[in-house]
Amino acid sequence: MLKIDMIRKINKNDIEKVMHIWLSSNLKAHYFINPKYWTDNFDYVRSQIEKSHVYVYDDGEIKGFIGLNKEYIEGIFVEEAFKRQGIGKSLLNYAKNIKTSLTLSVYEKNAPAIEFYKAMGFCTAKNNLDTNTNENEIIMHWKSKKL
Repeated sequence: MLKIDMIRKINKNDIEKVMHIWLSSNLKAHYFINPKYWTDNFDYVRSQIEKSHVYVYDDGEIKGFIGLNKEYIEGIFVEEAFKRQGIGKSLLNYAKNIKTSLTLSVYEKNAPAIEFYKAMGFCTAKNNLDTNTNENEIIMHWKSKKL
């Protein structure tokens, strides 16, 4: 059973595994972007992860993580072998429990991610062009119904 209590703040010992998940997930999910974009940004992302609010799903093994920058989701990443097991949902629910609203960007060509976020209560706010990749992205928003 997946539990939110398996989610914890990242520590220095987690960085290598988190970066492996980040790179492999981006290469697979974003097949429409030149892989060089991801490898060229690896060191920059690593430096940002070490300074960011990142939470890992750890049930004895790190299987995924979520990065937050205030109310913005920098990304949710789940190791390929553990996808479709509720880990992404658990990570997103964790974020929903600590925030009252969330925003994210998702590439228009990443249909599975868009469907996931819609199923999790996100609505399309606007479309945008990611000038780094020249790919269209959708800005999505979620707001808590709690008063």
